[in-house]
Amino acid sequence: MTRYSGTVSRGLRAPIIRERDDLVQIIPKLVKDASENDHFELHDRDVVSITESIVARSQGNYCSIDDIAQDIRNKLGGEDIGVIFPITSRNRFAVLLSGIARGAKKIYLMLSYPSDEVGNAFLTYDDLDAKGIDPYNDVLSEEEYLKLFGEPLHEFTGVNYMSFYKQLINEQGCDCEIIFANQAKTILNYTNNVLTCDIHTRKRSKRILKKAGANVYGLDDIMTAPINGSGYNEQYGLLGSNKATDDKVKLFPRDAQPIVEGIQQRLFELTGKHMEVMIYGDGAFKDPQGKIWELADPVVSPFYTKGLKGTPNEVKIKYLADNNYANLNGQELQDAIKDSIKAKDANLVGQMVSEGTTPRQLTDLIGSLCDLTSGSGDKGTPVVLVQGYFDNYTTD
Repeated sequence: MTRYSGTVSRGLRAPIIRERDDLVQIIPKLVKDASENDHFELHDRDVVSITESIVARSQGNYCSIDDIAQDIRNKLGGEDIGVIFPITSRNRFAVLLSGIARGAKKIYLMLSYPSDEVGNAFLTYDDLDAKGIDPYNDVLSEEEYLKLFGEPLHEFTGVNYMSFYKQLINEQGCDCEIIFANQAKTILNYTNNVLTCDIHTRKRSKRILKKAGANVYGLDDIMTAPINGSGYNEQYGLLGSNKATDDKVKLFPRDAQPIVEGIQQRLFELTGKHMEVMIYGDGAFKDPQGKIWELADPVVSPFYTKGLKGTPNEVKIKYLADNNYANLNGQELQDAIKDSIKAKDANLVGQMVSEGTTPRQLTDLIGSLCDLTSGSGDKGTPVVLVQGYFDNYTTD
């Protein structure tokens, strides 16, 4: 029988996960029960993807603003701190900022412009051009920004993050001065103690500041060990955290390789199928309207089974159809393309026949698919089953 379906991404409704819940038992049972109840087959190389949120929750990996404040005081001295390049997010950064402010006497808050690192924008480059502002060199005070551009309201949330962040800082008994600048070294005109809050450019920011003599830490250096019995993440610190309550955050999961491998083994015991398993956070895609990159986690997948290592090795069917077999049609064309796929080299890097295929890690591609499938709201599908991802046009 001809097969018509290719890759299928299926969100699975899971129980509400609490601390100490055993995901190695819960997730495989969910996958098996879903296949039986909803009448779909399971296969070798199906991918079971689990959102990082329920993994961290099952681990009880939380910390409070008091924990953050203590670690900030321990590392940055508890006096003046330059907090640079944070993203503008109530979920991702607001609680962290309260903890940072509780551990300092004054914060120089340096915001990048016209947008933050993940694309949250108050301005456009056209706005800057109209006012003759050079974002690579010009430094704006809060007063100068307001005079030039007015209140910076987020397009979708309507939040004025300048006043919101300032209020959060002041509520902790901490003074605040806001600066708009895009060069990390600018903060050294105000203080030598720096917390750099960028995610994917953090290594460069820290390197530049350390070379300039700053006492600098990143969010990935805060909460790398327990404070008063708190959660922690030795690799990523506060990066990848999310708001849990007004005074507590859930950290990125840690030590979860045994979890994905345990789930893989249990799936095999229950179904007889060798499936791949991964934990995923934010995917990697950009909203064309708001220009926001959905990439606030330090990596898409912090833990995954070994069958997910690597990148795709695919030929471009469109290229074959328009070039190699432009004179063929119908079944003859299909057969020729299938023969080419079967005969493709094990490594197509640099070959024209792969031009236009997506050169990304498998975990990034699949994680992005899963993030879009599960959503971030009330779908209740923190587990995603991806089937047929490793198939191609020749697979029946």
